[in-house]
Amino acid sequence: MSRSKPLPLVLLALAGFAVAYGVDLALAMRGQPVLVPPASLAAGLVLIAATLVALAWPVRRAAKGEKRIDPFYATRVVVLAKASALAAALLTGGAAGILVYLLTRAVVPIGSTLTAAGTLVAAVMLLVAALVAEHFCTLPPDDDEKEEAAAAAS
Repeated sequence: MSRSKPLPLVLLALAGFAVAYGVDLALAMRGQPVLVPPASLAAGLVLIAATLVALAWPVRRAAKGEKRIDPFYATRVVVLAKASALAAALLTGGAAGILVYLLTRAVVPIGSTLTAAGTLVAAVMLLVAALVAEHFCTLPPDDDEKEEAAAAAS
């Protein structure tokens, strides 16, 4: 499995931004309350980020040769990390869209703005934790690969 590339993450963030901003704008135009993420979402995202890094730590130790680990466990962790990176990119864009919408109002609602900003920070933390967990789950190159790379560079 390859590591997450920046382009899909950026595209998901842009899609999340456009959808969240558009939905809030449409709701406000209809006179309905806009979407504001609850503070518990930010706390949950931080908890998921910490759990993800904690799950990836034994895989990192196994990749460095310190101990053996079940390969199915490592596969599950790397798939969870990849899925978390994609979801975190989408949530980052969504939280940014909501925050930008709230900040462009004539009267800025402080409480809603703070929870949207907290969700944005927590989503970025989850994105970083997912990318770190993916990095933890990569195997070091084999000696044969190092020799081939050195021969190709010569």
